Amino acid sequence: MNPVIVTASTPMELSLLVDGLAAAPISGIGRLAAFRGELGGREVLLAVTGIGKVNAAAALSVLLERFTPELLINAGCGGAFPGSGLEVGDLAIADSETFADEGVQTREGWRGLELIGIPVFEGRGERIFNRVPLAGELAAEALACARQHGFRAAVGPFLTVSTCSGTAVQGAELLRRYPGICENMEGAALAQVALMYGVPLLEVRGISNLVEDRDLARWDLKGAVRQAQKFVLTYLEVSRLRARISC
Repeated sequence: MNPVIVTASTPMELSLLVDGLAAAPISGIGRLAAFRGELGGREVLLAVTGIGKVNAAAALSVLLERFTPELLINAGCGGAFPGSGLEVGDLAIADSETFADEGVQTREGWRGLELIGIPVFEGRGERIFNRVPLAGELAAEALACARQHGFRAAVGPFLTVSTCSGTAVQGAELLRRYPGICENMEGAALAQVALMYGVPLLEVRGISNLVEDRDLARWDLKGAVRQAQKFVLTYLEVSRLRARISC
Protein backbone atom coordinates (compact mmCIF):
# COMPACT_ATOMS: atom_id res chain seq x y z
CA MET A 1 0.00 0.00 0.00
CA ASN A 2 1.31 3.44 -0.90
CA PRO A 3 1.90 5.84 2.00
CA VAL A 4 -0.04 8.90 3.04
CA ILE A 5 2.12 12.04 3.16
CA VAL A 6 1.23 14.81 5.61
CA THR A 7 3.00 18.16 5.29
CA ALA A 8 2.99 21.35 7.31
CA SER A 9 5.08 24.49 7.20
CA THR A 10 6.42 24.39 10.79
CA PRO A 11 7.29 21.71 13.37
CA MET A 12 4.52 22.97 15.67
CA GLU A 13 1.96 22.11 13.00
CA LEU A 14 3.12 18.46 12.97
CA SER A 15 4.15 17.82 16.61
CA LEU A 16 0.84 16.31 17.71
CA LEU A 17 0.80 14.03 14.66
CA VAL A 18 4.37 12.91 15.30
CA ASP A 19 3.42 11.97 18.86
CA GLY A 20 0.05 10.46 17.93
CA LEU A 21 1.56 8.20 15.28
CA ALA A 22 4.69 7.42 17.32
CA ALA A 23 6.59 8.60 14.27
CA ALA A 24 10.39 8.30 14.17
CA PRO A 25 12.75 10.72 12.41
CA ILE A 26 14.02 9.63 9.03
CA SER A 27 16.87 11.06 6.99
CA GLY A 28 17.89 11.18 3.38
CA ILE A 29 14.87 13.07 2.02
CA GLY A 30 16.68 16.12 0.78
CA ARG A 31 17.13 18.55 3.65
CA LEU A 32 13.65 17.96 5.04
CA ALA A 33 12.80 17.25 8.66
CA ALA A 34 10.73 14.12 8.11
CA PHE A 35 9.20 11.32 10.17
CA ARG A 36 7.74 7.90 9.50
CA GLY A 37 4.78 6.54 11.46
CA GLU A 38 2.09 3.91 11.08
CA LEU A 39 -1.64 3.68 11.61
CA GLY A 40 -3.24 0.26 11.32
CA GLY A 41 -0.57 -1.01 8.97
CA ARG A 42 -0.69 2.11 6.78
CA GLU A 43 2.57 4.03 6.43
CA VAL A 44 2.28 7.75 7.15
CA LEU A 45 5.13 10.12 6.28
CA LEU A 46 5.28 13.52 7.94
CA ALA A 47 7.40 16.38 6.59
CA VAL A 48 8.06 19.98 7.56
CA THR A 49 8.21 22.07 4.38
CA GLY A 50 9.09 25.51 5.73
CA ILE A 51 6.98 28.64 5.35
CA GLY A 52 5.89 30.11 2.03
CA LYS A 53 5.31 28.99 -1.52
CA VAL A 54 8.91 28.34 -2.57
CA ASN A 55 9.69 26.17 0.45
CA ALA A 56 6.41 24.28 0.08
CA ALA A 57 6.86 23.57 -3.64
CA ALA A 58 10.49 22.53 -3.28
CA ALA A 59 9.76 20.22 -0.35
CA LEU A 60 6.81 18.54 -2.02
CA SER A 61 8.75 18.03 -5.24
CA VAL A 62 11.47 16.22 -3.29
CA LEU A 63 8.85 14.03 -1.58
CA LEU A 64 6.98 13.17 -4.77
CA GLU A 65 10.16 12.31 -6.65
CA ARG A 66 10.90 9.70 -3.99
CA PHE A 67 7.41 8.46 -2.99
CA THR A 68 4.11 7.80 -4.74
CA PRO A 69 1.52 8.50 -2.05
CA GLU A 70 -2.11 7.50 -2.27
CA LEU A 71 -2.98 10.82 -0.61
CA LEU A 72 -1.30 14.07 0.31
CA ILE A 73 -2.60 16.04 3.30
CA ASN A 74 -1.51 19.56 4.16
CA ALA A 75 -2.30 20.68 7.69
CA GLY A 76 -1.68 23.97 9.42
CA CYS A 77 -3.27 27.24 10.38
CA GLY A 78 -4.86 30.07 8.42
CA GLY A 79 -6.89 33.24 8.65
CA ALA A 80 -10.64 33.24 8.04
CA PHE A 81 -12.13 35.84 5.71
CA PRO A 82 -15.22 37.85 6.66
CA GLY A 83 -18.37 36.14 5.47
CA SER A 84 -16.88 32.66 5.75
CA GLY A 85 -18.80 31.89 8.93
CA LEU A 86 -15.58 30.60 10.48
CA GLU A 87 -14.29 31.54 13.91
CA VAL A 88 -10.97 31.05 15.69
CA GLY A 89 -10.62 27.34 16.48
CA ASP A 90 -12.78 26.14 13.57
CA LEU A 91 -11.53 24.06 10.64
CA ALA A 92 -11.37 25.21 7.02
CA ILE A 93 -11.19 22.62 4.24
CA ALA A 94 -10.14 23.64 0.74
CA ASP A 95 -12.09 22.75 -2.39
CA SER A 96 -9.72 24.86 -4.52
CA GLU A 97 -6.56 26.89 -4.07
CA THR A 98 -5.73 30.23 -5.66
CA PHE A 99 -2.54 32.22 -6.16
CA ALA A 100 -4.16 35.43 -4.96
CA ASP A 101 -1.30 37.86 -5.55
CA GLU A 102 0.34 36.48 -8.72
CA GLY A 103 -0.60 38.81 -11.52
CA VAL A 104 -0.20 42.32 -12.91
CA GLN A 105 -0.84 45.69 -11.28
CA THR A 106 -2.36 47.85 -14.03
CA ARG A 107 -3.64 51.41 -14.06
CA GLU A 108 -7.14 49.95 -13.87
CA GLY A 109 -6.23 47.77 -10.88
CA TRP A 110 -4.89 44.30 -10.19
CA ARG A 111 -5.33 41.58 -12.84
CA GLY A 112 -4.62 37.86 -12.67
CA LEU A 113 -2.25 35.69 -14.71
CA GLU A 114 -4.74 35.35 -17.57
CA LEU A 115 -3.66 38.86 -18.59
CA ILE A 116 -0.13 37.57 -19.21
CA GLY A 117 -1.48 34.51 -20.99
CA ILE A 118 1.07 32.05 -19.60
CA PRO A 119 -0.43 29.34 -17.33
CA VAL A 120 1.37 28.03 -14.25
CA PHE A 121 0.36 24.54 -15.39
CA GLU A 122 -0.75 23.16 -18.74
CA GLY A 123 -1.52 19.51 -19.38
CA ARG A 124 -4.19 16.82 -19.41
CA GLY A 125 -6.51 19.25 -21.14
CA GLU A 126 -6.12 21.93 -18.45
CA ARG A 127 -4.67 25.42 -18.49
CA ILE A 128 -4.25 26.65 -14.90
CA PHE A 129 -3.61 30.30 -14.20
CA ASN A 130 -4.42 31.47 -10.65
CA ARG A 131 -7.03 28.98 -9.46
CA VAL A 132 -5.96 25.37 -8.91
CA PRO A 133 -8.89 22.92 -8.54
CA LEU A 134 -8.86 20.26 -5.81
CA ALA A 135 -10.85 17.04 -5.56
CA GLY A 136 -14.35 18.11 -4.55
CA GLU A 137 -15.36 14.64 -3.35
CA LEU A 138 -12.32 14.46 -1.08
CA ALA A 139 -13.12 17.85 0.47
CA ALA A 140 -16.78 16.92 0.93
CA GLU A 141 -15.83 13.64 2.58
CA ALA A 142 -13.46 15.45 4.95
CA LEU A 143 -16.16 17.98 5.84
CA ALA A 144 -18.62 15.21 6.65
CA CYS A 145 -16.00 13.46 8.77
CA ALA A 146 -15.21 16.67 10.65
CA ARG A 147 -18.81 17.42 11.47
CA GLN A 148 -19.57 13.84 12.42
CA HIS A 149 -16.75 13.93 14.99
CA GLY A 150 -17.64 17.26 16.57
CA PHE A 151 -15.43 19.70 14.69
CA ARG A 152 -16.88 23.03 13.54
CA ALA A 153 -15.84 23.17 9.90
CA ALA A 154 -16.55 24.72 6.52
CA VAL A 155 -15.40 23.93 3.00
CA GLY A 156 -14.59 26.49 0.31
CA PRO A 157 -11.88 28.22 -1.74
CA PHE A 158 -8.54 29.06 -0.16
CA LEU A 159 -6.37 32.03 -1.16
CA THR A 160 -2.57 31.77 -0.99
CA VAL A 161 -0.49 34.92 -0.58
CA SER A 162 3.11 35.95 -0.11
CA THR A 163 2.12 38.89 2.10
CA CYS A 164 -0.38 38.08 4.83
CA SER A 165 -3.31 40.45 5.19
CA GLY A 166 -2.71 42.54 8.30
CA THR A 167 -5.63 44.87 7.61
CA ALA A 168 -9.30 44.48 6.86
CA VAL A 169 -8.77 46.62 3.76
CA GLN A 170 -6.25 44.18 2.28
CA GLY A 171 -8.52 41.25 3.07
CA ALA A 172 -11.37 42.96 1.26
CA GLU A 173 -9.09 43.57 -1.73
CA LEU A 174 -8.26 39.87 -1.97
CA LEU A 175 -11.94 38.96 -1.86
CA ARG A 176 -12.61 41.40 -4.68
CA ARG A 177 -10.16 39.36 -6.75
CA TYR A 178 -11.36 35.87 -5.83
CA PRO A 179 -13.88 34.22 -3.50
CA GLY A 180 -12.28 32.67 -0.43
CA ILE A 181 -12.83 31.45 3.10
CA CYS A 182 -9.23 31.04 4.28
CA GLU A 183 -5.90 32.81 3.70
CA ASN A 184 -2.59 30.95 3.84
CA MET A 185 0.97 31.06 2.51
CA GLU A 186 1.63 27.60 1.00
CA GLY A 187 -1.50 25.86 -0.26
CA ALA A 188 -1.62 26.96 -3.90
CA ALA A 189 2.01 25.95 -4.42
CA LEU A 190 1.31 22.53 -2.94
CA ALA A 191 -1.83 22.20 -5.06
CA GLN A 192 0.11 23.04 -8.22
CA VAL A 193 2.84 20.48 -7.52
CA ALA A 194 0.27 17.84 -6.54
CA LEU A 195 -1.56 18.50 -9.81
CA MET A 196 1.66 18.12 -11.78
CA TYR A 197 2.33 14.74 -10.17
CA GLY A 198 -1.29 13.59 -10.28
CA VAL A 199 -1.61 13.14 -6.51
CA PRO A 200 -4.85 14.03 -4.67
CA LEU A 201 -4.45 16.78 -2.06
CA LEU A 202 -6.55 17.43 1.02
CA GLU A 203 -5.82 20.77 2.72
CA VAL A 204 -7.12 21.35 6.24
CA ARG A 205 -6.33 24.41 8.34
CA GLY A 206 -7.29 25.40 11.84
CA ILE A 207 -8.39 29.01 12.03
CA SER A 208 -5.90 30.96 14.12
CA ASN A 209 -7.24 34.42 13.39
CA LEU A 210 -9.68 36.44 11.35
CA VAL A 211 -8.54 38.49 8.35
CA GLU A 212 -8.96 41.90 9.95
CA ASP A 213 -6.80 44.68 11.36
CA ARG A 214 -3.99 42.71 12.99
CA ASP A 215 -4.56 42.10 16.72
CA LEU A 216 -2.49 39.24 18.16
CA ALA A 217 -4.56 39.29 21.35
CA ARG A 218 -7.40 37.75 19.31
CA TRP A 219 -5.24 34.99 17.80
CA ASP A 220 -4.87 31.36 18.91
CA LEU A 221 -2.10 29.72 16.89
CA LYS A 222 -1.55 26.79 19.24
CA GLY A 223 -5.25 25.99 19.43
CA ALA A 224 -5.63 26.23 15.65
CA VAL A 225 -2.80 23.84 14.82
CA ARG A 226 -3.94 21.46 17.54
CA GLN A 227 -7.43 21.28 16.03
CA ALA A 228 -6.08 20.67 12.53
CA GLN A 229 -3.85 17.83 13.72
CA LYS A 230 -6.58 16.27 15.86
CA PHE A 231 -8.76 16.19 12.78
CA VAL A 232 -6.05 14.64 10.59
CA LEU A 233 -5.60 11.85 13.13
CA THR A 234 -9.37 11.30 13.19
CA TYR A 235 -9.59 11.37 9.39
CA LEU A 236 -6.76 8.86 8.98
CA GLU A 237 -8.38 6.50 11.48
CA VAL A 238 -11.83 6.79 9.86
CA SER A 239 -10.45 6.27 6.35
CA ARG A 240 -8.48 3.25 7.59
CA LEU A 241 -11.63 1.68 8.99
CA ARG A 242 -13.51 2.37 5.77
CA ALA A 243 -10.75 0.72 3.76
CA ARG A 244 -10.87 -2.33 6.05
CA ILE A 245 -14.65 -2.63 5.69
CA SER A 246 -14.49 -2.32 1.89
CA CYS A 247 -11.97 -5.15 1.80
